[in-house]
Amino acid sequence: MEMAKLTDFLRLGIHKELIDALQANGITEPTPIQEKAIPVVLEGKDVIAQAQTGTGKTLAFVLPILEKADPQATHVQALILTPTRELALQITAEVKKLTEKLEDIQVLAVYGGQDVNQQLRKLARKIQVVIATPGRLLDHLRRGTIDLSQVSMFVLDEADQMLHMGFLPEVEDIMANTPFEKQTLLFSATMSEQVQALAKRFMQKPENIKVQGKRITLEDIRQIAVETTDRAKQATLRSLLDEVRPFLAVIFCRTKRRASTLNAALQGLDYMSDELHGDLSQAKREDVMKRFREARIQYLVATDVAARGLDVEGVTHVFNYDIPEDVDSYIHRIGRTGRAKEKGTAFTLVAGKDWGQLREIEEGINLSLERREMDRGESDDQKKQTRQQRSETGRAKKDDRRGDKQGRGKGKPAERRQQGSGERRRDGEGRQEKDRGFERNPKERDRAVGGFERKPKDGNRAAGGFDRKPKDGSRATGGFDRKPKDGNRAAGGFDRKPKDGNRTAGGFDRKPKDGNRAAGGFDRKPKDGSRAAGGFDRKSSGSGKKQVAAPRSSARPNATPGKRTSPAPAKRTSRKKSR
Repeated sequence: MEMAKLTDFLRLGIHKELIDALQANGITEPTPIQEKAIPVVLEGKDVIAQAQTGTGKTLAFVLPILEKADPQATHVQALILTPTRELALQITAEVKKLTEKLEDIQVLAVYGGQDVNQQLRKLARKIQVVIATPGRLLDHLRRGTIDLSQVSMFVLDEADQMLHMGFLPEVEDIMANTPFEKQTLLFSATMSEQVQALAKRFMQKPENIKVQGKRITLEDIRQIAVETTDRAKQATLRSLLDEVRPFLAVIFCRTKRRASTLNAALQGLDYMSDELHGDLSQAKREDVMKRFREARIQYLVATDVAARGLDVEGVTHVFNYDIPEDVDSYIHRIGRTGRAKEKGTAFTLVAGKDWGQLREIEEGINLSLERREMDRGESDDQKKQTRQQRSETGRAKKDDRRGDKQGRGKGKPAERRQQGSGERRRDGEGRQEKDRGFERNPKERDRAVGGFERKPKDGNRAAGGFDRKPKDGSRATGGFDRKPKDGNRAAGGFDRKPKDGNRTAGGFDRKPKDGNRAAGGFDRKPKDGSRAAGGFDRKSSGSGKKQVAAPRSSARPNATPGKRTSPAPAKRTSRKKSR
């Protein structure tokens, strides 16, 4: 049986030394994408291959490259371009496993975060295969430290992700540094319009190959949607981790910031976790992946881009802390488990706003996910009672907080409304009233319902606004009135007590300096006794007649309580000044 499987690779055109290397790494039979793509690539044709992650597409272009590479050549023969450093490192590791027993096949990974001088020393030797990310490769091209003028095979891996990350200008610049006559291989999980446009520009009569991904979403991975809320997500995740106790798990977050926040929370509770995202240095990323592969950390909190192409043996669970943006992202995420014919479990935490997105994912994979609500050990009646208690507790706390604030000299807490906006009720006399706004149930029948009203302290006031109980019976209530200091003043505004009995109260009056003036405004003492005080008058310097302002009174008989009123226009009189 083993011989028959090895014969399959021989039939595809792979020589015996490479087949032995495959067998040493546990690979005994080709996958569908390898069976379809390898013969076409070996013929030298351009290829557009659409296949999901985890279908074996890496070997679909690596095996033909190694089969056609010339060990005696001193120039770069094949270039593999990837969107992320992790994917570049993963492909490099796969190639090196197969070239251990092959003579003089040199492979170099070129990506950001490395020591440039170390890369330059390696480039000084003969390199047949370069595996690179766009940014660092362009840096070397500008320095003149890498020559792509004799590249015969160009591979663009994860083309859809490359364009999604905005690498199209870099890809075009790199293409311009390669020969026109070359073999171009484009591998992508999806075939968007951008990918098709790119293929049309740079490929010559490409062969289209499409392979459906393995039904990992149906056969190998148990998929569960867990109902939660945004506020309870962390608690829900911790409950799941404590319950299922994964051997290794990947926890996916939407953004780098959310990944860092979640990882910090888990580490603070002594979970063996670490984060993986684009803001980390390359040394840190490599250290995290090394410790994860060695199971020295149990939970990897990652973003989609950072985990692109991540292949770690022993991942038993995937947790979608944030729901994926589309079906392809969902398949990629849960594909980190259930690999190498192992079973896996994927939990997706679904808050209220996520249900529409979940339905789209279910339609895309043609499967309804198992539903689960975190069990607190309560019966249905107990859960209902708990929700009611929480609701009542929340209302009580709000009333308590409102009472605390109002207890500091601001009156009695307002009663809660019992009827919602737009409802209608009838009072005992059959009169129909329409509630408005945030209304509360009036305690007496003598109040009109409206606004944030409060219970009146006594029966002599019409309810309205934030009224307070008058301190005595001599005042009409309204506004934020104060108790008058004596009985000779009409209440209104922020009045002050007059200093003597010859003045009417009103405004911010001052005590007159002598007894011959009526109080009003900011008056000054007259220079002699012949003038009535009023306004800002000055002593005349000569004979003649001068118009002076009459006294102004700030008390108006019909003034509205609680409002400051403007003084009535003063009448101007003419008096003769004696010499």
